[in-house]
Amino acid sequence: MAEVRADVLEAAAQVLMAHGVAGFTVEKVVAASGVSSATVYRHWPSRGALALDGFRHAVGDQIALDDTGDVRADLMRFITAFIRLATHRPAGPVFAQLIGAAQTDAELAGQFEHHYFGPRRREAFALLEKAKGRGQIVEDADPGLLVDLIWGACYIRLLLPHLTDQLTEDFARAVVDQALAGLLVGSADGGEAGR
Repeated sequence: MAEVRADVLEAAAQVLMAHGVAGFTVEKVVAASGVSSATVYRHWPSRGALALDGFRHAVGDQIALDDTGDVRADLMRFITAFIRLATHRPAGPVFAQLIGAAQTDAELAGQFEHHYFGPRRREAFALLEKAKGRGQIVEDADPGLLVDLIWGACYIRLLLPHLTDQLTEDFARAVVDQALAGLLVGSADGGEAGR
């Protein structure tokens, strides 16, 4: 069964990256994988769920949040990895298309929350809480607000095509510094701490 699943995921990744979300169909994945549609639907409840899994298969775990003990550097690495993925073609545009499709596909939205956004938010919250515990950021810093400030700025530039070219490493640095401004312990404005 693992081999069949791997075949479907490989086919889904290829179809998605070649045709985008609009051209992605279960029928194309079935044709490319040689697996029956009944088997596909037994493991993926919807076209959107299969597309998201295909995307995750295609890009792997490029966006991992590691806690090295330096909250600013860890956030920078995480955001920079996201920006590299978001600006790479065809993965970046396909990711934006998936997010767009999730606005009207409840199953896809649930899969995003369960497999992508939810786990990454929890990782970020844990990282920020540990930074509080180490005395790196002020105790009353709101992890949810910090995550939304940082990732929200990135997602708005990903989703607005005329701003996508402004997703750069300089942008990542500025976003992290602005979000942490005044929250890093031992710094009046947060801009120099941890550099």
